[in-house]
Amino acid sequence: MSSPKFDRSLVMDAVRVTEQAAIAAWSMVGRGDEKEADRAAVEAMREALNDLDIDGHIVIGEGERDEAPMLFIGERLGKATGVSLDIAVDPLEGTTLTAKAMANALAVMAWAPKGTLLNAPDTYMDKIAIGPGYPAGVIDLDRSAADNAKAIADAKGVPVDEITACVLDRPRHAEIISGLRAVGVRVHLISDGDVAGVINCTNPETGIDFYIGQGGAPEGVLACAALRCVGGQFQGRLVFRNSDERARAARWGIKDLDRKYDLHEIVRAEAIFCATGVTKGVLLDGVKVGGGYVRTHTLVMDSVSGTVNEVRMRRPV
Repeated sequence: MSSPKFDRSLVMDAVRVTEQAAIAAWSMVGRGDEKEADRAAVEAMREALNDLDIDGHIVIGEGERDEAPMLFIGERLGKATGVSLDIAVDPLEGTTLTAKAMANALAVMAWAPKGTLLNAPDTYMDKIAIGPGYPAGVIDLDRSAADNAKAIADAKGVPVDEITACVLDRPRHAEIISGLRAVGVRVHLISDGDVAGVINCTNPETGIDFYIGQGGAPEGVLACAALRCVGGQFQGRLVFRNSDERARAARWGIKDLDRKYDLHEIVRAEAIFCATGVTKGVLLDGVKVGGGYVRTHTLVMDSVSGTVNEVRMRRPV
């Protein structure tokens, strides 16, 4: 399938979308209302997308039509002109972080040519991810966390105790965490936001070597778009807790429920990934308002050119 021309204007369109969502969410930082924070980001992102000359189709959104009044899976956005796109969104990754004024809340979006993003159901996914610069096959979801850490260390040419893993701080990850620490790996625990956790692997300055654990499958698609842009690696397997989740996967056309997906099966063409900070985090500053201006900090990646840009914008309030 041919890829659209991701020129400078399309990249900057993506920046404007996540900026508007982040600014809207910022108004709810520290106010203790997760639902209202999410609603503000969703409405702003939808409005921004509808203002673009694209024919957009939501494949990763807030849920199915009966569960999400806005940005539901299958919704069409944009002016129905220009390039036809699959769109994956998380208008506010970190609703709790926003409500509590904690670090690392983001507005996140990715897009790719229509029909090239995995229609991941709203289930969990086992994941492992590393950034660029490694030979193929370094990570394997079927190996233990400790064995993966050793393989990464060997590929880097360092002792395993110089490796740092990012893991969501959840009881379900107790075995992963203990296994990593048993071989000397540093474990960087995060409270929320596994898209941000994976993105950390794309920048050596974060000190994060790999991400491992179980998180949302839709977030896995967003993370894969970022990794595709920089040449990272990812493996994931859907996790189903009940028959309803299996039925949902079947509706999205997923036949092999035990399939181990790699990055290029999840994002099957060139992609753009964009994230704007809502609250200050490891990679991005949060929205700042003062002196009559609003300031934003955005990370945008383009797999066609392989570029990663940080965009700092200042505009009048």
